[in-house]
Amino acid sequence: MDQSLQERLRLVLEQQRAAFDMERMPSVHQRRDRLQRLARMTTAHRADLQAAMAQDFGHRAHQESLLADIFTVESGVRHALKHLKSWMATKRAPTALHFLPGRNRLIPQPLGVVGIVSPWNYPYYLAMAPALAALAAGNRVMIKPSELTPATSALMARMVAEHFAPEEMVVLTGDADVGRAFTELPFDHLFFTGSTPVGRAVAQAAARNLTPVTLELGGKSPAVIDRSADLVAAAERVAFGKLLNAGQTCVAPDYALVPRESVRPFADALLAAIRRLYPRITGNPDYTAIVSPRHHARLRSLLEQAQQQGATLLPSHDEQPDDRRLVPTLLLDTSGEMTVMREEIFGPLLPIVAYDTAEQAVRHINAGDRPLALYWFGRDAAARDKVLHQTHAGGVTVNDCLWHLGQEEQPFGGVGASGMGAYHGVWGFNTFSKLKPVFHQSALAGTRLFYPPYGRTFDRLMALMRKIA
Repeated sequence: MDQSLQERLRLVLEQQRAAFDMERMPSVHQRRDRLQRLARMTTAHRADLQAAMAQDFGHRAHQESLLADIFTVESGVRHALKHLKSWMATKRAPTALHFLPGRNRLIPQPLGVVGIVSPWNYPYYLAMAPALAALAAGNRVMIKPSELTPATSALMARMVAEHFAPEEMVVLTGDADVGRAFTELPFDHLFFTGSTPVGRAVAQAAARNLTPVTLELGGKSPAVIDRSADLVAAAERVAFGKLLNAGQTCVAPDYALVPRESVRPFADALLAAIRRLYPRITGNPDYTAIVSPRHHARLRSLLEQAQQQGATLLPSHDEQPDDRRLVPTLLLDTSGEMTVMREEIFGPLLPIVAYDTAEQAVRHINAGDRPLALYWFGRDAAARDKVLHQTHAGGVTVNDCLWHLGQEEQPFGGVGASGMGAYHGVWGFNTFSKLKPVFHQSALAGTRLFYPPYGRTFDRLMALMRKIA
């Protein structure tokens, strides 16, 4: 490890920690000011962010950047500002009868300095959404964005430097070596969004400092098409969810589970929906490119390997686009040995897997790691509840895709291999806070009756407490 790099990062951390030590409980006014600056920064640089993300991806629809990266941050800040005072308030907690007239309270207290490692697929949102939660909770923030989106990362560094003092929030750009050194710092909390393999390495690095972590990872998120589903409506919504950002979305449907007799009708409906949404691929301003040649080559390799192993490929368009875009493709007749069925796809490829019974579909989902998202389509409430109760997923949208991610009134986070911890709304505030329990003893407390020397009074009190506790 480059000692000078590690030292530079530690100096930034020490600067933020020293500032935090001088202001361990920022007022609601101070926190509002920081959130409002983040909102003004986002609005002022809206066009710059759209241009930077388009540059990084080779092409990215400005509308997708506005919806998924910019609006989501603005909405999250508005929600936090609306609820901040109540989140910060000391909370009453129930007190057991035998401790009365004492009382319990919970004090939300900022942790200190929070480190955030953000990915390339939604480079602004996935950096600033956890950052706004950390600022609302009263923390200092250090962000390491992805090196795969250098224009956006450099822009974020300039934006943050314009609107925040370095001891409040700072963006540190650099390559994978910077990322590794960053995760080895003794933060008070480390928040990582990215792949499961890298998440494991981040957790190991944080463990050496006993740094608590939140891991927002990914996995193979299924879209379950029930026999009661409207195939045409489901196909359109799966097409949108799959192809937003060209499938480079952690909660994109990774494969579809479809009743065997409906596989071909659903595939036809899905291809028709894709062509309506994207009449062409080449030169289409609404269709995002693959972020890098390496990822493009990886996706091409998945297709070629699957075809060699017997899969049927159904491309949506008869085109050969440039080397930064990929034609959406459905895959039929896949098997569990294919890499496309073992690894998260993160691109515009969608395997369609046939099932005969709902139990078989559930077994298929439960045979793999627990996914970050699950989508269920249909009108049969009993069938829906059976799938929801017998499977695990980080979050669920029923009869659509993706939209559970946008709910500030619900937590967002993975389970098992798809992550640990949660954020959004009050869950983000609590993630970056210590809910410190405080017991207030009363002057009338009878606890002195439990002091030694022990005798008959102690025995009688214990017998009474065992009855009422």
